[in-house]
Amino acid sequence: MKVKIKKRNLVVDVLILIIAILMLYPMFWLIFSSFKPNSDIFSTATQLFPKNWTIENYFKGFEGIADIPFVTYIFNSLRIAVIATVGAVISSAVISYGFARIPFKGKGFWFACVLVTMMLPAEIIMVPQYLWFNQLNWVNTLFPVTVPSYFGQAFFIFLMVQFIKGIPTDLDEAAKMDGCGRVGIFFRVILPLIKPALATSAIFSFYWKWDELIGPMLYLTKPEKYTVSIALKQFLDSSSSSNWGAMFAMSVVSLIPVLTIFFLFQKYIVEGISTTGLK
Repeated sequence: MKVKIKKRNLVVDVLILIIAILMLYPMFWLIFSSFKPNSDIFSTATQLFPKNWTIENYFKGFEGIADIPFVTYIFNSLRIAVIATVGAVISSAVISYGFARIPFKGKGFWFACVLVTMMLPAEIIMVPQYLWFNQLNWVNTLFPVTVPSYFGQAFFIFLMVQFIKGIPTDLDEAAKMDGCGRVGIFFRVILPLIKPALATSAIFSFYWKWDELIGPMLYLTKPEKYTVSIALKQFLDSSSSSNWGAMFAMSVVSLIPVLTIFFLFQKYIVEGISTTGLK
């Protein structure tokens, strides 16, 4: 029986390894293609490793577009992602506490409305939002891509509500006996206990804002305010001959912050989602 179990585990491990290689192959192809001369990228597309290694693509990529270095786009994306993430996590935590702990009329209905917004396609509200932000003179500022995050995100609210519901209400009663009000309970009891959910929400929010393309394209019209996503697209539009090598090189660079955050905080993603599901 032990031999059969070991053989079965070996087969499963081999299958998982094959699937992992297939899933990671596009990223490997991107990385190695960034070291190929621009003329060899598609002529040797079936070959993973370059025949002629070069780092010229990285130098050209960091030069940027229209005399704007690529570092500027990285800074713009970081600023938007950090500001929006802080707002999304804080506002979602406050809203979640209200839904999970504070009784009020129609709570079930309003919570259902929050969940319905997750099924609403972004294209439906894109035009009304643009007209609204245009009336506020927010176009070509960071407000349209950051301020909406300060009104909560439906997915994060759902995640945190389920997490808070798993916290015993006896802790709230004990805090009340010690003189804490609702604000004190939120900051002294709830927040410290939902750190995994907060970390999970922060990581996902950073990912989504870092990769976002439509929002910055709609509201940021000046090149010096472009994000990494827009800048990568500009490598294909800036001249009659697309600079694929520079775009691939800067795509690799743009993966570094995302991969760094993932490897540093991956345990919080697993803990936050799995613990919420169990509770």
